[in-house]
Amino acid sequence: MNIIKKTALACFMAMSLGASTFAVAEEAAKGAVSDTAATIAHVEKALEEVNKSDFSAARLHLKAARTASEKISGHDAIVKQANDNVVQGQISANKGDVQKSASELQKALDLYKSL
Repeated sequence: MNIIKKTALACFMAMSLGASTFAVAEEAAKGAVSDTAATIAHVEKALEEVNKSDFSAARLHLKAARTASEKISGHDAIVKQANDNVVQGQISANKGDVQKSASELQKALDLYKSL
């Protein structure tokens, strides 16, 4: 009888551990998607503000986009290139160059959307 109890307990513990591991993996995948969506939203808003020549609001969105993009995992090469484009867009926005800033932000937006 003790063997049956121990076997049942071991099986139950194995199943619960497996379920919690699956839940953690699923939560991590949802987090990556939400981080990418947040980054895209901030870059889109920054692009709108740059096109309006409102560089102070654009600067805030670009800073938030860079912070959110740090949480994106996977696709390191694409994320790095997109971050470089965001930085270049930010530099151009600080100089007041609407055309170049908008171009760099559009490139970054296309890269983030490809994830």
